[in-house]
Amino acid sequence: MLQLPKPTHPTKPLVSLAESYELCRRITEKYSKTFYLGTLLMPKAKRQAIWAIYVWCRRTDELVDGPQARLTTPETLDLWEKQLETVFSGVAIEDADVALVDTLEKFPMDIQPFRDMIAGQQMDLYRSRYQTFDELKLYCYRVAGTVGLMSSAVLGLEDGDRSAPWRRNQSVYIPQEEAIDLGIANQLTNILRDVGEDVHRGRIYLPLEDLERFNYSEDDLLKGVNDHRWQALMRFQIERARYYYDSAERGIRALNPDSRWPVWAALLLYQGILDVIEANNYDVFARRAFVPLPKKMLYLPVAWLRSQAL
Repeated sequence: MLQLPKPTHPTKPLVSLAESYELCRRITEKYSKTFYLGTLLMPKAKRQAIWAIYVWCRRTDELVDGPQARLTTPETLDLWEKQLETVFSGVAIEDADVALVDTLEKFPMDIQPFRDMIAGQQMDLYRSRYQTFDELKLYCYRVAGTVGLMSSAVLGLEDGDRSAPWRRNQSVYIPQEEAIDLGIANQLTNILRDVGEDVHRGRIYLPLEDLERFNYSEDDLLKGVNDHRWQALMRFQIERARYYYDSAERGIRALNPDSRWPVWAALLLYQGILDVIEANNYDVFARRAFVPLPKKMLYLPVAWLRSQAL
């Protein structure tokens, strides 16, 4: 079980670096099998770094959605941000922080996306509805688009050959917006997959303006009504999520070659959840959409081909 923040100084001897990375690997494998599969396609140093980032993000999310979420207050998240600042100063507080401190040393990154993610958890403390998509998009950026920014420092960019004099002053394209869009696409997919679970926790992430547009009420949502209105609403939401996946795809070619295959794989594997929702006739109330392992394996050669050709 992931724990609530502790005081911002170590209270016991911490594990070794190797043990910390192994802890992060196990947590990633347990809680995000699809994401974990994509990380296995990365070079060792990069996949370990991504595991460390993932575990910090999961620990942050658990503060609001985990078993002890009822104990979380704004002050809890303030304390968590102070602990983040300590980690960014090079001091590990908990076992998983040992790997993150090492990751920050190998792949320097900005603290702001981490702060923004904490701000997203703050939103979950006081908001359970979003009137417009613009409001929801800000939430999606904070809790997921930030992950794209965090990961960019690890994935690296394609520098190309700039040895020729006429190439030395060429600027390097940084696919920052595309990285954010991939996170937003993933979060929109999570929202569509988890509609049934969220509504029973008192949360509705589908924009209320969209429910109104399709004449579908909150009461219908609570009852799990799957009719022509719901199906039209879901088609609209899935089309929106795919728009963000399409935008994210355009940035992959700018990544370091050893990062393109795993990113393509992760994108296709997660986007596949939308296909399953459609195949289940948009029933996200009684059936949890997931991509079975044999289908996941079929995505890998497709992702490899795209990483080579696109």
